[in-house]
Amino acid sequence: MRNYYGIIICGVLLAMLPIRLWAQGQRITGRVTSAQDGLPLPGVNIQVKGTTTGASTDANGNYSINAPGATSVLVLTSIGLVNQEITVGNRTVINVQMQEALNELAQVVVTGYNTTQRKDITGSIASVSPDKFKDIPVTSFDQALQGQAAGVQVQQSSGTPGGGMTVRIRGNTSISASNRPLFIVDGVPVEDGALTGRDFGGQQDNAFSLFNANDIESIEVLKDASAKAIYGSRAANGVVLVTTKRGKSNQKTGFTIDVQRGLTDVVRRPDLLNSSELLDLQREAVTNAGLDPDKLGLIKGVTDGINTDWIDAVLRKGVYQQYQLSTQGGNDRTQFYLSGSYRDEEGVQINNRFTRYTGQFKFDHKATDRLSFGMNLTLSRSFNKRVKGDNFLDGVYSGAIKSLPYYSPYNDQGKLTVPNDPDYPGFPNFNPLAQSLLPRFNTYAVKALAGVYAEYEIIDNLRFRSKVSVDYNNVTEDNFEPSTTAIGGFLASVGGQGYGDFSNNTLATLINTNTLRYDFLLNEKHRFNAMAGFEVLQRTERGGNVQGRLFPSDDFTYITSAGIVDQGTSNLTNSGLVSTFGEVRYDYDQKYLATITARYDGSSRFGQARRFGAFPSASLAWRISSEKFMEKYSHFLSDLKLRASFGFTGNERIGDFQFLGTWASVTYSGATGVGPAALANPALQWERTREANVGLDASFFSGRLNVTIDAYDNLTDRLLFAQPIPGTSGFTTFQGNIGKVGNRGAELTISTVNVAKAVRWTTDLNLSHNDNKIVELASDVPLFRGYTGNGVDRTNVLLQGQPLGTFWGLKFLGVDPATGNAIYDDKNGDGRITPADGQVIGNAQAKLYGGLTNRVSWKGIDVSAFLQFSYGNSILNFSDATALVNTGADIQNNQSRKALKRWQKEGDITSVPKYVYQDTYNNFLSSRFIEDGSYLRLKNVSIGYNFPKAWINKYKVGNARVYASATNLLTWTRYSGADPEVSTLDGSTTAQGIDFFTFPQVKTVLVGLSLSF
Repeated sequence: MRNYYGIIICGVLLAMLPIRLWAQGQRITGRVTSAQDGLPLPGVNIQVKGTTTGASTDANGNYSINAPGATSVLVLTSIGLVNQEITVGNRTVINVQMQEALNELAQVVVTGYNTTQRKDITGSIASVSPDKFKDIPVTSFDQALQGQAAGVQVQQSSGTPGGGMTVRIRGNTSISASNRPLFIVDGVPVEDGALTGRDFGGQQDNAFSLFNANDIESIEVLKDASAKAIYGSRAANGVVLVTTKRGKSNQKTGFTIDVQRGLTDVVRRPDLLNSSELLDLQREAVTNAGLDPDKLGLIKGVTDGINTDWIDAVLRKGVYQQYQLSTQGGNDRTQFYLSGSYRDEEGVQINNRFTRYTGQFKFDHKATDRLSFGMNLTLSRSFNKRVKGDNFLDGVYSGAIKSLPYYSPYNDQGKLTVPNDPDYPGFPNFNPLAQSLLPRFNTYAVKALAGVYAEYEIIDNLRFRSKVSVDYNNVTEDNFEPSTTAIGGFLASVGGQGYGDFSNNTLATLINTNTLRYDFLLNEKHRFNAMAGFEVLQRTERGGNVQGRLFPSDDFTYITSAGIVDQGTSNLTNSGLVSTFGEVRYDYDQKYLATITARYDGSSRFGQARRFGAFPSASLAWRISSEKFMEKYSHFLSDLKLRASFGFTGNERIGDFQFLGTWASVTYSGATGVGPAALANPALQWERTREANVGLDASFFSGRLNVTIDAYDNLTDRLLFAQPIPGTSGFTTFQGNIGKVGNRGAELTISTVNVAKAVRWTTDLNLSHNDNKIVELASDVPLFRGYTGNGVDRTNVLLQGQPLGTFWGLKFLGVDPATGNAIYDDKNGDGRITPADGQVIGNAQAKLYGGLTNRVSWKGIDVSAFLQFSYGNSILNFSDATALVNTGADIQNNQSRKALKRWQKEGDITSVPKYVYQDTYNNFLSSRFIEDGSYLRLKNVSIGYNFPKAWINKYKVGNARVYASATNLLTWTRYSGADPEVSTLDGSTTAQGIDFFTFPQVKTVLVGLSLSF
């Protein structure tokens, strides 16, 4: 019977669509657009003056209405727009451009399968205009969200070109399922996160780097249940709707050229010891152990005879460039948009590069008054020349930090030095410079996002729309490490004669969406918008990998030349969703608004007993400013609206087949067979998030001041979690639905027009606070995650009552001035410091985050400054667990300059314990390595000049602008590492906020030119 629920929901919604009789008279059709930017305006009321006949524009600004005769007058009204009255005459097609009275209220917002004006929103939706990032060299559109929307936290995991981004909307909702929002581009759910099968020390690639941010028309972030429940089982983590540019009606075909060129460099370099300083420290550590440093080869004037700055050796100033040509235009019947771009970003790490080619075409055509159709096509190809990063044992940047400055990257013959080099005996470490230059890590990615649609108006204002789309991604990884590298030359399993790896992965999503909409107006005050839909989605993932070793020489670099090819994988996975959904909006006199939304999803990722589920939501809004008792405040109060919503969303993104009891191939004593791999759980189901939201929207002084406040309380239960079970069962985990995670918070957005005369000055501020907490687990026993720490189980812990991203370790109480030894809290009071004394020592969750933008323009000159910040979060400086400690057997790595503050004699007051050769007690993982990760960053500052029309019109140039921009120019922080905006384990939920030799962000200084013809 469950399978009929969706049909019932859809039927109920369709039953609510009133069937209107054909009226006698003249049928008028047309389109209403904004006079400011030519975009269609949905939700505009159209009334035949003096009658009860009314209609409203649909998502594309189209309308149809019956007028009694040629003398009839159409009255067009909408809050935020200047009212218009138009006499019909003998026309049957009347297109109207309307002037905006209040920009914020008239702004068109995409709300899922529909669009509306901001004045009619009953949920929590944040909009990000491309004007906010047009001068910033963002690689991907998720990066463009950083600091721009309340409730949205974006962290670039490293400064690697095309690298991963972590996006969270209103906190983390899950422990083991995806916490990424659902990203929808032009109505299609696209691949997010990593496309490659191999991470580089925890750092992933970013699927969104295949999109050109300059093609974006708008970004909407759906945050509460009312806004996002229409996406049901995929909406618990929020929804990001990206709409790309398309042609505009009544616009002469024009061309735009955009050029950007600049330089990049890291925001800050780690401060390390030189040869003499490191030698003094090593000799001191050996002496503190009662040994003779000279006998260990630590000799002043000899050991420190070379002083290599390995950071300088592997880094450079990179060159950034991007070029784009686009054209768009159209008339009442046909509109088009076409663009092509080229982006090339030379990484700051030597031999690192990201290159991308993109093209986009959109076409819309109105064949008749009732039938329209169109298509969209985005093609992209990228080449990513990668280098090994952060916590790789042979990572380039991490290796440069750790490498001893006593050695040179080149031997006496001018060749790159390698371990066991006969020309350079005694070289102890791998050569980071050689590791960046010698291997080949090439990734080729191709993306095609395409769709075709048709829309037919069955009767007046009743429209059926069907769209078929595909998101196709193919990634080829071509890797080779020669015998002169750490892996290709010295890994025992490779055999010292090179190592090659080749893989190919394809990820494709096919989706068919069908919607039926009906918009109508009753008695001049009752406006209805009803929509019902049916959607089918199928996702296919296909991949293969092969590995080779024992190559005849380093001149033969492909698998076909490998002496042994005995490892590889292949896979094919299909998954799908079938869904019905519906939405009804009601507006009484533009004063009282209500929205009811429901979706019924069926997912192949769960057993038949739990495959289907319903996700409803409801919201109400009261435009207080429209009440008569508020008229006395109308001289300064433009709009005041109170909102409230409640509903349920889900999360089904855990991978495939996890409800099944699976078997896998097993090899034992040389024989291959099958054995059990996972326990079955037919009751496995998606996570569910209960969401409540209250909001207030206010506009003052004719839109000069706009304020939005939201407060929310979300609780996720049925957590998809691999629960640990005793190994005696033959398994280590059991996939189930256990536990709860809560998120409560508040958001504030303020937009002001401070000066609006010859000088125009605007300010945008957004502030967010989120309180994340694990409410319930299967038990109160700590579950450890992250890295293994010296002296404790792991760096992170899952614990009831604590937030996700909680750090675990010993509590550091300081350094004993008498002995120089670390003092730790003996939590259990047994007189010993052991892992049993581990405790919560901090968490990675920010208490407050947001952004502030100021823009000033005057006589063609525009200046903007964008500040982004995070406050109250901790960072585990795990780099210092190597670069600020004696490693036990020896000081085998270079050390941070903070080591100069170490304890050296009795009475020294310091937080850095003494160094003792072959002693690890002072190096236990503790709160000594937890630092305040708060920061304020000048994310972007730009200055531009728009040439006067009188200067450029004679050259047939419509607009010309030159500008200069700087990104990540300044950072204010107490964090001692290279960069506070880091995350070694890219996208991890349980092990957030760890800096383990993570490559820092880059600052970019560029100049740009934009020309329109």
